[in-house]
Amino acid sequence: MSLNHAQAEAVAHKEGPCMVLAGPGSGKTLTIAKRIEYLIRKYKVRPEEILVITFTKYAAWEMKNRTRSICGPSSYAVTFGTFHGIYYGILKWAYRLNQSNLLSDEEKYRILREILPGIDWDQEPEADEEKDYLQELAIEIGNVKNNCMDIEEYEPVKYTTEKFRKLYRTYEETKKKYRKIDFEDMLIQCRDLFMKRPDILKKWQEKFQYILVDEFQDVNQAQYDVVRMLAAPQDNLFVVGDDDQSVYGFRGADTKLMLGFPNEFPGTRLVYLNTNYRCSSAIVESACRIIK
Repeated sequence: MSLNHAQAEAVAHKEGPCMVLAGPGSGKTLTIAKRIEYLIRKYKVRPEEILVITFTKYAAWEMKNRTRSICGPSSYAVTFGTFHGIYYGILKWAYRLNQSNLLSDEEKYRILREILPGIDWDQEPEADEEKDYLQELAIEIGNVKNNCMDIEEYEPVKYTTEKFRKLYRTYEETKKKYRKIDFEDMLIQCRDLFMKRPDILKKWQEKFQYILVDEFQDVNQAQYDVVRMLAAPQDNLFVVGDDDQSVYGFRGADTKLMLGFPNEFPGTRLVYLNTNYRCSSAIVESACRIIK
């Protein structure tokens, strides 16, 4: 499989931070897979020192299969996973967690349903709207954690500030009583663990010497903080994304984190993948005329 000049430049990047701005259909999956191959075969990096992170299980599975089809058995020890899956794995190792400690959506809604009346909540939903309402409330709670906010400083979007803060604190206390963690806890508790235990952080830094992140435009503050700590001190962080394709705003995704990456990591190599291989030239040219 031949690479264009920009893809080859990204693939051959050796050490330090690199940000690849990849437009739609520009071959970013191939670029990531070929870079892994290059790290292993050209730079003799041990596969178990490479971590590849993306947002969905399917994307991680696709990336793993693509890499294995290119690299073969030499890539089998590379770690592929989602942000939540990788961070939860670290928490499992540190705290001996298991499946019983994970809070399901239904359990989350049940807790919220139970505590709402005790807070003198003045926005209780109608019965036919309850599930949607609880989902929205859970998203707002998740945003506090995804954005690494102190609840005492957080201003809710839809709800009365003091009542929402009381609801949040009660939810956290109830969850802790049941020894449960929710989806967002996988991020924020991993962040807290690394900040409180530099010895544990060092262990994982030594394990993962090279980190590749796909769909970087969709990271939120908690995800970003953890991956930044993991990559230190070498900062062998290779991120790929397109700030025009962010889809996880409801989970706190902040494209400013991607746009500020070169400032956060001085000396970042910037590579632009701007050749569209997904569409014919006629479609691309027509789209450009419409945009213009």
